[in-house]
Amino acid sequence: MSEVEFKAFTKIPRLNREIVVTEKLDGTNACVVVTEEGEVFAQSRNQFITPEQDNYGFAKWVFNNSEKLAKLLGVGYHYGEWWGSGIQRRYGLTGNDKRFYLFDVGKWEGTDFSEVPELGLVPVLYRGLFEEAAIKACIKTLKIVGSVASPGYMDPEGVVVWHEAARQLFKVTLVNDEKPKGSTEK
Repeated sequence: MSEVEFKAFTKIPRLNREIVVTEKLDGTNACVVVTEEGEVFAQSRNQFITPEQDNYGFAKWVFNNSEKLAKLLGVGYHYGEWWGSGIQRRYGLTGNDKRFYLFDVGKWEGTDFSEVPELGLVPVLYRGLFEEAAIKACIKTLKIVGSVASPGYMDPEGVVVWHEAARQLFKVTLVNDEKPKGSTEK
């Protein structure tokens, strides 16, 4: 008999559990990495970046704020969206007005980010039990009111739904949600 590895079926999470719906910002995925030794690094979705080989100025911003970021965020990988002037939708921001908003709102809610003014959290639109109606209401609100992150900007991208039991993120976009990203289908 050959060697066969046993692989158990994973536990299925319950759908009717806590979700957090946040505004999906259309910038560029980014991460601040703080090591045990206090070193600070910047990364894009696919690689580490430097001020010399940057991604919309994110690595330069991390480098310029490295001491404050290390003190405020502590050791770990801190994922978020680098968004604003010159990046994707721009959100009506001009000059060099860019911001880094962290995704993990559960960890960072209530934190004072005033030492690093460009640092914040993705806006929470709903928190409660999973309800498709609640997600649809968040989408409708964004369509009517516009971006919560950048008030007055009337073309927000959509929402991200964090499902606590599944430990999974899902996105819903306001336009072409039914099509794969980059699709040219009509």
